[in-house]
Amino acid sequence: MKLLNWVRFTWDLNLLSSAAVALPKHYSIVPAHNDDEKAVRKVLSCSFLLDPAWNPAIGEVMHSLQAWLDRAFLVEENTCLTLRHGTRIIGASVLCLDPAAENHFAPGPCILMEYRNRGFGTWLLEASLQLLRDSGVSRASGLARELSPVAKFLYPKYNGVAEPANITVPLAA
Repeated sequence: MKLLNWVRFTWDLNLLSSAAVALPKHYSIVPAHNDDEKAVRKVLSCSFLLDPAWNPAIGEVMHSLQAWLDRAFLVEENTCLTLRHGTRIIGASVLCLDPAAENHFAPGPCILMEYRNRGFGTWLLEASLQLLRDSGVSRASGLARELSPVAKFLYPKYNGVAEPANITVPLAA
């Protein structure tokens, strides 16, 4: 198996602006309900399975992803935000609301391939960071694969600061 390099991003949520940019018409970001679990699992799985960059470690990533999704719908400290186009779930972000957690994004914003590169990941990241702040988290963190689009373009937004992370077991982020 090819080794993956990881970086840990951190955000000081005390510096996060309260002014959210409005989503385009027909889109919304809302918490997931238990009825959404199957659709959320599909969105997150497709986000990784259809991205060839994850091929070297897809088995381990999918195992971690499934465990995080189990906790998102069963553990009180975890939640999931969904990005919807009308009633269709096109993106999701699984969050750990525990201020002491080592990783608050498990995984972070994931958008279906056909909706990428339109700013939806940015909107979902902002909503996720605001929810974490409103839940009492003052410093959020998330993992990303080094040189991935998330690490290069998304997570640096909102003053995300990257540091190398020593991860021995692959984690999805």
